Amino acid sequence: MSDQDSFDFIPLQIDPKTKSISSLSASTKLEAELSALNSLHRALHSLDAPHLVPPPPVPVNPKRSANVQKLRESGNTEYRKGKYAEAVKFYTLGLQMALQRPPWEPQGLVREEVHQLYSNRAQAHMQLGNWPEGAVDAEASVTAKSQGNAKAWFRRGKCLMEMGRYQEAKAAVAQALEFEGEEKELAELLKEIESKIVSQKASGDA
Repeated sequence: MSDQDSFDFIPLQIDPKTKSISSLSASTKLEAELSALNSLHRALHSLDAPHLVPPPPVPVNPKRSANVQKLRESGNTEYRKGKYAEAVKFYTLGLQMALQRPPWEPQGLVREEVHQLYSNRAQAHMQLGNWPEGAVDAEASVTAKSQGNAKAWFRRGKCLMEMGRYQEAKAAVAQALEFEGEEKELAELLKEIESKIVSQKASGDA
């Protein structure tokens, strides 16, 4: 008879404090396996919190989604009032909340939330004349969502152009057109940038 043809019931015990597993009638082989299991258990608990094994997936927290949406809408309201600095604050709070989602929640949801908030904050920065900040936010937006995000692509190109970084602006808008096709505003912005490049060269040759 082989080992696979028989079954031996061996009672196991769990220490209520340490959660270690043991058996009074364990064989040498089983004792080694239980020792390895207990060692792994202790090692996992010794890790810092960010490295712990996450809990099983759970449904998306509807309160967080509602709060992110509310903050974005509040930012939009302040923007329409011309209170651009206040709009930036609301968009920033929305971004902080969206980016703090647990790692087991859908990444697609996070990307959808943050690309809108980054794009909106970029526009608010543009109204304040904060071209570097606007360029950074617009780039973050298109990184989160490259296609179907023409406004963010436009804002990035516009900010770079206003900063006098014409070649970078041209490259950004050219890349945008690859994702968005012949989008009218992007095509017009590219022509404006190319015109400024020509003027810059003419000034340099004069």
